[in-house]
Amino acid sequence: MGILDTNGRASFLDAKLNKINLFENAQMFCDLYCLEPGQEQKVHEHADATKFYFVLEGRVSITIGDDTQDVAPRGLGWSAPGEPHGVRNVGTERAVLLVSMAPHPRFGGTAKP
Repeated sequence: MGILDTNGRASFLDAKLNKINLFENAQMFCDLYCLEPGQEQKVHEHADATKFYFVLEGRVSITIGDDTQDVAPRGLGWSAPGEPHGVRNVGTERAVLLVSMAPHPRFGGTAKP
């Protein structure tokens, strides 16, 4: 357990979205996803896990199941176990999202493309 200052933690990569781990344990992980315009996390699913995307900065398109919507800061998208999900930066500026998933895929959750 702890308290973490996340200011200044966002960083970006030219080639793909950058995932910055804030914390993790056997139950869950919590990351910052940092996306340049046009970058995405392709739609995929986790058979045994719930995941959420909370938009901190920028404008993204979030897909949950058959629904895709543009989401602005303070918007949230979440997927139930087995539900396809993904995110794409559709804006002209960088996007930063807070992302968490439980259970942690490395400790029992599974992913399917």
